[in-house]
Amino acid sequence: MATMTLINAINDGLRAEMERDKNVIVLGEDVGVNGGVFRATADLYQNFGEKRSFDTPLAESAIIGTAIGLANHGFRPVPEIQFAGFIYECMDQISTQAARIRMRSGGRFTAPITVRIPYGGGVKTPEMHSDSLEALFLHSPGVKVVVPSNPYDAKGLLIAAIREDDPVIFYEPMKLYRSIKADVPEEAYTVEIGKANIVREGSDVTILAYGTMVHTAEKAADLAEKERGVKAEVIDLRTISPFDLDTIISSVKKTHRAVIVHEAAQTGGVGAELATRINEEAILSLEAPVVRVAGFDTPYPLTAIEDEYLPTPERIAAGIYKTLDF
Repeated sequence: MATMTLINAINDGLRAEMERDKNVIVLGEDVGVNGGVFRATADLYQNFGEKRSFDTPLAESAIIGTAIGLANHGFRPVPEIQFAGFIYECMDQISTQAARIRMRSGGRFTAPITVRIPYGGGVKTPEMHSDSLEALFLHSPGVKVVVPSNPYDAKGLLIAAIREDDPVIFYEPMKLYRSIKADVPEEAYTVEIGKANIVREGSDVTILAYGTMVHTAEKAADLAEKERGVKAEVIDLRTISPFDLDTIISSVKKTHRAVIVHEAAQTGGVGAELATRINEEAILSLEAPVVRVAGFDTPYPLTAIEDEYLPTPERIAAGIYKTLDF
């Protein structure tokens, strides 16, 4: 075991897979010599050489296009899109090429690509850097979407993603890069993609969250218990495509209430899909409508007011009380 930050765990996961499989290749803007803008790829260039970890031009569509070509010829590329807001430039490559190649080729080709994307607010970045655009890929069949919330999961999920034979979008919460630490095995291991984690047991309401919002939800659970004696169950989704419906529905049937938290805009977000799934599978168990606590339907705001945009423990607690007072 070693104590690691989330960024350390990601770097260690990349190193482990590059050592295990010579076909794993890292590419992106500044990921080579400089080790990435956040140093997630530090020392990979030095340890594995310029053919396994290399810099690309500032062209996201070219980065993913190159990754698709490499994947079709036996490699397992791990491209980095430097910030989430730049993902629009390569939506065509991801959603109409990588996501469809298995179906289009009748199984002759696959696209084992893991697209790493730093995302999320709370770090005072410029425009287009903190956007949470994960819901875009929920409507792209063939793509899996993973969002870790802690160092242990980050390494295990990343290794699992790299070993997948289909494309995985791997969102990394920037706010957590260096703000949390945990004990992480030094050897390679995997965390199952598509399996949620119950991080706090409870009986009165289920809180569903992922990424940074898992920690905010835990603080909200503490607040609700202190103020009103509410015992909230907090579930870290880990993967938002596919959802772990078994764990979600089982919890909702136990608590009879659900609050869904994400920092992305509310309309058409992950919360909307989850609320629908809960209604389809467990509406007779619900004692109140499903509540969403999310960002607002605006572009991500200027850094001076981003604290007014992001869900807070107080906003989540208010959502919990809404389900109790219904």
